[in-house]
Amino acid sequence: MKIHIEGGTAIDPQAGTEQRADVFIADGKIAAIGAAPAEFKADKTIDAKGLYVAPGFVDLSARLREPGYEHKATLESEMAAAVAGGVTTLACPPDTDPILDEPGLVEMLKFRASKLNRAHVHPLGALTVGLKGAVITEMVGLTEAGCIGFTQADVPIVDTQVLLRALQYASTYGYTVWLRPQDAYLAKGGVAASGALASRLGLSGVSVAAETIALHTIFELMRSTGARVHLQHLSSAAGVALVREAKAEGLPVSCDVSANHIHLIDVDIGYFDSQFRLDPPLRTQRDREAIRAGLADGTIDAICSDHTPVDDDEKLLPFAEATPGATGLELLLSLTVKWADEARLPLARALSRITAEPAKVLKLPVGRIDAGAAADICVFDRNAYWRVEPRALKSQGHNTPFLGYELPARVRATIVSGRVAYEHG
Repeated sequence: MKIHIEGGTAIDPQAGTEQRADVFIADGKIAAIGAAPAEFKADKTIDAKGLYVAPGFVDLSARLREPGYEHKATLESEMAAAVAGGVTTLACPPDTDPILDEPGLVEMLKFRASKLNRAHVHPLGALTVGLKGAVITEMVGLTEAGCIGFTQADVPIVDTQVLLRALQYASTYGYTVWLRPQDAYLAKGGVAASGALASRLGLSGVSVAAETIALHTIFELMRSTGARVHLQHLSSAAGVALVREAKAEGLPVSCDVSANHIHLIDVDIGYFDSQFRLDPPLRTQRDREAIRAGLADGTIDAICSDHTPVDDDEKLLPFAEATPGATGLELLLSLTVKWADEARLPLARALSRITAEPAKVLKLPVGRIDAGAAADICVFDRNAYWRVEPRALKSQGHNTPFLGYELPARVRATIVSGRVAYEHG
């Protein structure tokens, strides 16, 4: 299919450029930017006057809930949410049921996702069998089946010897290990960030030390193994500072932060609002400002949605008993633009955190607008505001701390591999 995107502002976050230019798509690739290729005849024209034409967004953490948790979400509903949010490439954790620790399960998930003809799905394989932290998985076989990295999701490995061996194995083959920095014992039973607020509310806390002690351990193991590690969902100022030091040292480390943690802090919990029950928990304003500064200076590589659809009944429980998580795929662009506006950052620079930079983490040739690049594109209206409410979301999970907010930036069209996967109204 040949597509002509007419009159928009093409923005390339990788190059940091913006230009008013038409974009021409043919055979699943960007055929040209500016002038049409010779004898180009469009099968479809998208009017992008007043709109931005950006690379499709790359999300490093999106739970699709299949297999096993279809009561929370289905592959079809969450893939629809992805393209409605302009997300064309996503990585999904292995904490499904059954857990993604066998090649056959990975192949089945990729096959089912490909049949939907929406976003590109890249599964993360389980680092240990059953995520039990005891036996390392067969990483070679899982990679051949389509895994792009290996992780424990939110289940920390208690035995440091097992983690050492996993990093040695991954280093041998050049695989990336994705780790959530959290000490299993210090975080056990915690539902909110340790501090005055948690004490007043009578909630069990998770200290900053749970993150920093885990980071120290990970960095020491990286030094001895040479393994490449991606750190998931940083939440503290101290954690950001440690990552900054590790990068200055030259360790092969990258990291991301949830879009929720760019905007929210612990006091937003209010009177035990379970929509704000997240993992890691929301921390102080100082932590949030350090996260924003780390994003701006490149210490934090990427913003992820941390999309975790939760059944409505699981959010109606008391705060400490409610299931942590929030829907996020459809909010990723808006929350990134909101941060850019508040931090007074150039749009291209902010968008790089959900395009070019996460693409580098995944080692994929996506997240850019250039002739010859894959035609994974999002057309959006930066100046359109929309209200976050359940009926506005494609995701089966309607729980988010941003319910009722009016957010900037609305996706008008999403193109995946040269096909129109979504058009708004």
